[in-house]
Amino acid sequence: MQRLRMPSVGGRNVLRGRRRICVSASSANKVNVLVIGSGGREHSLAWKLSQSPICNHLFCAPGNPGTETEPNVTNVGIDVANHQKVVQFCRERDVRLVVVGPEVPLVAGLADDMQAAGIPTWGPSARAAQLEGSKAFMKDICRKYDIPTAAYEKFTDPARAKSFIKHLGAPIVVKASGLAAGKGVVVARTVEEAYQAVDDMLVHKVFGGAGDELVIEEFLDGEEVSFFALVDGEAAIPLVSAQDHKAVGDGDTGPNTGGMGAYSPAPVMNEAIFKQVMDEIIYRTARGMAAEGAPFRGTLFAGLMIKDGKVGCAKLLEHNVRFGDPECQGLMARCDSDLTEALLRATQGKLDDVNLMWKPEAALTVVMAANGYPGKHLKGSVIRGLDRVTTAKVAPAAAVQVFHAGTARNTAGEVVSNGGRVLNVTALGKDVAEAQARAYEAVKQIEWADAYYRSDIGWRAVARLKAPAKHH
Repeated sequence: MQRLRMPSVGGRNVLRGRRRICVSASSANKVNVLVIGSGGREHSLAWKLSQSPICNHLFCAPGNPGTETEPNVTNVGIDVANHQKVVQFCRERDVRLVVVGPEVPLVAGLADDMQAAGIPTWGPSARAAQLEGSKAFMKDICRKYDIPTAAYEKFTDPARAKSFIKHLGAPIVVKASGLAAGKGVVVARTVEEAYQAVDDMLVHKVFGGAGDELVIEEFLDGEEVSFFALVDGEAAIPLVSAQDHKAVGDGDTGPNTGGMGAYSPAPVMNEAIFKQVMDEIIYRTARGMAAEGAPFRGTLFAGLMIKDGKVGCAKLLEHNVRFGDPECQGLMARCDSDLTEALLRATQGKLDDVNLMWKPEAALTVVMAANGYPGKHLKGSVIRGLDRVTTAKVAPAAAVQVFHAGTARNTAGEVVSNGGRVLNVTALGKDVAEAQARAYEAVKQIEWADAYYRSDIGWRAVARLKAPAKHH
């Protein structure tokens, strides 16, 4: 029978307990760490993990121009799609902890192959990663194990999908079941818009094989919240909450993106909702996956819809099987514990010994994207002024970090844009309003002619400050 530890939720000891993490003889020795990925999430993970006193050296594969400037971090050009090459590298460099950032390597079974080689890896097996790799699979798990979510049906035939849409009416949500880089969800306000989404995904294959099967579900309104937990198959501990901004435009307008900004904590997450999410979503998912013979070991990211802040109001929109991007950046800025040791112990099945501490400050991240994102955008435009973010003293030096995402270096050694989401500017503050002000002041220091960013990240939380609620 699976042992699932339920932490107290009646007070702040859940998130800011003072109990020290016990250090075993094996984990007391310094370890080499490998972070898989190249985005802003991975830069923030490398930044945080490399600060650990037990981290001897951190490698990032492939990393980016930001990770290469971090102390004690080295970028390595191994092909992460070639799992045996990754295993070989880890053996040659005596890597004792691998942290997989993106979902694609997890769905492809990288964690399985690393574990089979005896290399401790933080991230779920390929089968458990289907919670993100297949929205159809995830919804079926919800149905089977009574996890609150929107009513849905699955389709591979366009005509049947449209018949269901006609019956249910709009607004309605059309989702590509497979991985689509956060862009495979259409919230259709009209039946015609939903029909078009079906044709785009099933007929025109705009998301390739990710759209071979659709999940069509009822529309839920409310506030979206990102909820994270570390799960080792037997125990689960919550992290702090966050809210991201998926829409490309101010006022949450325009198409969805991978995320244009985020802040932590999420004020809408009160004690009652927190307990409901742990009881009805995190633990039921963990128990369900164990019952399916695919115990989940990794970061479980529940995308939630919360309406009116009432008891029992949280419903699961989707599961992801890794840290969110850009939510991770704020979580790393707020984390006040040794994350390297925590994840190392989690890979050993000792998550019960871990009690993470969090800074009381709020964190806010502004994503600077290439103009045109999430559509066509140019690459190669020069970015200057990154050093001025700290020298201009827009905030205490430790309160602002610039995490690189889609960046590269040109032949002259200059930092240039190399993707859609390019830079993540993360700031801490006594509340979201101060973090917001610091982040946007830092953004102004960066010279990049092709930059686009939302001007209202954190607007919900700032509006709530006049009537603050208890939150995690």
